[in-house]
Amino acid sequence: MQRLRLKFGRSHELKFISHLDLMRLWERAIRRAGLPLAYSEGFSPHPRISLAAPLSLGVTSEAELMDIYLTRWISPQNVIIALNQQLPEGVEVLEARPVGLNVASLQSQVRFVEYKVEMEMEEAIEDVKSVIQSLLSVEELQWQHERDTGIRRYDLRALIDEVWFIEHTDPACLLGMRLRCDSKGTGRPEQVIKALGFSRRPISIHRTKLILN
Repeated sequence: MQRLRLKFGRSHELKFISHLDLMRLWERAIRRAGLPLAYSEGFSPHPRISLAAPLSLGVTSEAELMDIYLTRWISPQNVIIALNQQLPEGVEVLEARPVGLNVASLQSQVRFVEYKVEMEMEEAIEDVKSVIQSLLSVEELQWQHERDTGIRRYDLRALIDEVWFIEHTDPACLLGMRLRCDSKGTGRPEQVIKALGFSRRPISIHRTKLILN
């Protein structure tokens, strides 16, 4: 048995694919690549594939992590080559490395996620920087948003580790964010943008890093 941790990117061609469809895409690609994918035991076996943190619709990434289990050892480099030959445009395996079979699950290790968020400028640069500092200076920020199951209320500030101004590219600006992503809560860039006072939706959201325990 071999456990491999893959790092892959997802570009704009597939940014609106659902999590379920993405998992089906991976299962097909692994099968077509001829890799000996392991399956769970029991009445209804399922492929042993697990993502670190599902990506929201419309978000691109260069830092997705996924563990796959193979029934026999395959060279990580050969796995990269075989998968990239089968994956559609918009998904590319960037790295592959062995992981111990008894290491904790990938999902349980995620602590923070970093993003680059492109926004249309609505204020002067110094005003944007000032709003960022004001947000980071508060100890608590009560927030709410509506779900299908009802209104959820929470402390948004507890989900924000850091926000920073990267650059101004007229007429837009680029912000960096490091948000919490664990069993206690997941920060979402769209909510942070609203808290900063931007009235428009982001031009783009790109995930750049997953920080593990």
